Amino acid sequence: MKKYIVIFVLVICVSVFVFMRGDEDGSKSKPVLRVGVECDYPPNNWEEKRPTDFNVPLSNQEGSYADGYDIQIAKFVANELDMTLSLKKIQWNDLLPALNKGEIDAIFSGMLDTAERRTSAAFSETYEVKKTEYAIIVNNSSPYAKSKTFIDFRGAKIIAQKGTKLDAVIDQIPGVIHVKPTDTVQQMLDALVNYRVDGAVINVDTGHSYEATYKNLTLKRFPEGKGFVLDFSGICAGVRKSDSELLHRINRTLDGLEGSKRQKIMESTVSRLLKSAS
Repeated sequence: MKKYIVIFVLVICVSVFVFMRGDEDGSKSKPVLRVGVECDYPPNNWEEKRPTDFNVPLSNQEGSYADGYDIQIAKFVANELDMTLSLKKIQWNDLLPALNKGEIDAIFSGMLDTAERRTSAAFSETYEVKKTEYAIIVNNSSPYAKSKTFIDFRGAKIIAQKGTKLDAVIDQIPGVIHVKPTDTVQQMLDALVNYRVDGAVINVDTGHSYEATYKNLTLKRFPEGKGFVLDFSGICAGVRKSDSELLHRINRTLDGLEGSKRQKIMESTVSRLLKSAS
């Protein structure tokens, strides 16, 4: 009988020790914020093969990391919510399905809050630096490099990424030849730099980073009211429509991120991108 009492006491002691030990310091593990990102839309998001003080490991791709403006905003949000950030690389058209299947909790991937997407997800307030503006990026040696208006692109072969607003607005250009969209931004850029198309529709912030990376490309912007008409507020975080509490917490956190701080994050991000490309 004494033998069993001793064993029972030892079990209790071990259990108490494990409970008190917790995560080495007696604290509980932080909840995890699982975020989906495309990793193919610099300066918002891109993939790297070496760890840095800025990037975050990709949970589903060993030895790979993600950096970019979206990633830095997701890191800020997770830190403010006292959560551990876990990133998962997901192809663009699979982001919303992954969200609604419960594979991730949020999307931070340069995603716009369009009316169509609002049918399958809820979106935060915008977290971009400034109002979204679309432009057309072309080759420096192209005759379209001297274009100034939409009319100048009549008959031009214009491309964009599949499943994005970039592709949806092409037909606003009178007489344009709307080329079949590509699955990725890189495929779109390959078509452009190899002269298979005359231009590509791109977000202005992203376009500036491509100008710096591809020295033979130039961005064509249009005067306000004479360019693309956009029917959305901007780049936002996406969550499941049922996750109203998470959405509220993300919005509350973004409210505390002032415009000047967002600008500094973007400037630092673009600086790293250009340095890695040089």
